[in-house]
Amino acid sequence: MIASMSADGIKTVAVLGAGTMGNGVAQVFARAGYGVILRDVEQRFLDRGIETISKNLDREIKKEKMTAAEKATTLARLHPTTDMAALAAADFAVEAVPEQIELKTRVLKQGDAILRPGVILASNTSSISISKLAAETSRADKFIGMHFFNPVPVMALVEVIRGRATSEDTFATTMALCGKLGKKPVGVNDRPGFVSNRVLMPMINEAAYAVMEGVATPEAVDAVMKLGMNHPMGPLELADLIGLDVCVDIMEVLRLGFGDEKYAACPLLKQHVAAGRLGRKSGQGFYKY
Repeated sequence: MIASMSADGIKTVAVLGAGTMGNGVAQVFARAGYGVILRDVEQRFLDRGIETISKNLDREIKKEKMTAAEKATTLARLHPTTDMAALAAADFAVEAVPEQIELKTRVLKQGDAILRPGVILASNTSSISISKLAAETSRADKFIGMHFFNPVPVMALVEVIRGRATSEDTFATTMALCGKLGKKPVGVNDRPGFVSNRVLMPMINEAAYAVMEGVATPEAVDAVMKLGMNHPMGPLELADLIGLDVCVDIMEVLRLGFGDEKYAACPLLKQHVAAGRLGRKSGQGFYKY
């Protein structure tokens, strides 16, 4: 068995996917001093990801949390590419493509075939079984869940999920790496939705039912949770931020994973998605933007 590289030995990280989560993960690693191979299927996705990172860093400059020189250094650590073969240079890899099991499986298999044998491969999945994804690779003992939260540069939590075959060495290395990024890792075991979405998504689902059944308006539901439960953001505002399509996808993972219809997505959520009202990213969800 080939040992995983320790967190101290990791210098170059590959991030698979330059979308909302991927560019955030890439930014955090680059800001912490790591070389980042940012890979996506088309140059336009990479260009958009780098542009987002640049704008995020500009906001840091305005807040006087970094200098223009530090921004330039951070951007120089990013190496965007459409070539999967570039992963051969990585010491650690994080998959961050959309929450669709077929897509994740395909990308993970491609990455697994190129990464060196001792390299840990992490998935940023928010709900899909780590054990199931790991079984599609040749490195189940070096496969782990690394669930960052959106927006990645701001949110401190990383849910670190052990699959059935994840080694203690892999878990310890990943936890230590999170610390080097300035994040607060929490270790959990592999069950549908892990902790975060097992608790959050049913709450969002019930909030949608409250609107659908005429109990209250979206504004009223969110006000109750913010004022009464001290939540910084109401569940329906949060659903719009996450993406209503993502919420439906995660509810389906919970429904299938637990074999329980209580996790079926609220019909109103499905209606919004079918109509293209996905939340902030489409300009309308429970609210207009």
